[in-house]
Amino acid sequence: MILMVAGMLSMLGLTVLQPANVSAQTYSVVSTTSMTKTAYHRSSAKGAVFNLAHTKKLANLKNYPNTTWYASKKVTLKHGSTKAIYYQVKNGAGTVSGYVWHSYLTKGKSPLTLTDAKAAVAMDAKTGKVIWSKNENTPRAIASVTKLMTLYLVLQKVAGKSATWNSKVTTSYSGLKSMGSSSVYGGFKFTKNSYTVKQLYDAALIDSSNNAAIALGQWVAGGSTPTYNKKFIKLMNAQAKKWHLGRASFVSANGMEQSALKGYGYSIGGANANLVSAKDVALIAKHLITDYPTVLKTSSIGSLKVSGQLCYNYNNLLPGRKYYNSALKVDGLKTGYTDLAGYCFVGTGQKSGHDRLITVVLHDAD
Repeated sequence: MILMVAGMLSMLGLTVLQPANVSAQTYSVVSTTSMTKTAYHRSSAKGAVFNLAHTKKLANLKNYPNTTWYASKKVTLKHGSTKAIYYQVKNGAGTVSGYVWHSYLTKGKSPLTLTDAKAAVAMDAKTGKVIWSKNENTPRAIASVTKLMTLYLVLQKVAGKSATWNSKVTTSYSGLKSMGSSSVYGGFKFTKNSYTVKQLYDAALIDSSNNAAIALGQWVAGGSTPTYNKKFIKLMNAQAKKWHLGRASFVSANGMEQSALKGYGYSIGGANANLVSAKDVALIAKHLITDYPTVLKTSSIGSLKVSGQLCYNYNNLLPGRKYYNSALKVDGLKTGYTDLAGYCFVGTGQKSGHDRLITVVLHDAD
């Protein structure tokens, strides 16, 4: 019975047998048919892209989980007595091309999946339209991504008539000095009792300095003590309300949880963390980039010395970093992490001929 079924399939010129590993016996072309460029993605982690003669494996499909392959030809290949249909494919970037057995592919563009991130959004920065999302409206802890709201209000004050980049910010409060020296929450140390707005702005945006963000917030609110920190957080929530961000509430200026802030004198009560949805984070970023586009000049800096201290940008999509891709034109925007919030990231870039994109990933594992 098995032999009879195999014989019938052979008569049809097709087989259910999967391509064998590359062997000394090459594959020969039986027929070739041109086809309209059609999108496919892998149907499983099995399979590979070969050259036409199957003497060289060009890529394993398991290494391309989110890749769309574009087929331009349908080819029937013969290997020994076995015939099978293959597609001539090329990935979207044009860096890999070859032949894949048809059963390893499924028609349609590859669906984007973020298996670990709890929430994510991709937004058109020009229109505000969400073009991809995962749990976009669920409020979550956002760690240092919070600083985008803080720095918006700083830029707003600098743009007014009451302050400049050279205005002095008092940094003498003991809680801020000890925070800057912390092995967990520190980085930029307050060795002086005052810094300029620009110095603390650079430290907060590039190095994600927690004490710089709080000091700037107090300055925006008109003082330099925890009392003015409370006033600033009210300004943060008022701005969120003005923008109609219904899924955003703030209790800290830098993204640290209240449980951590308490030891430095900056707990204000209420929820333990800032809670903002991925969509509302993207909208905050949109307002920041739209109203103050010069922020991108700073967020694209890989490292900078501020008052003798090195500020390091942890955005690994910037030039020279692990995940840099010149085609993406990434120039911002902010990273964040706490145990509660997980790894958070707000990215932005503008490819030639396209609108600027904003991406938000909240509570990822890496």
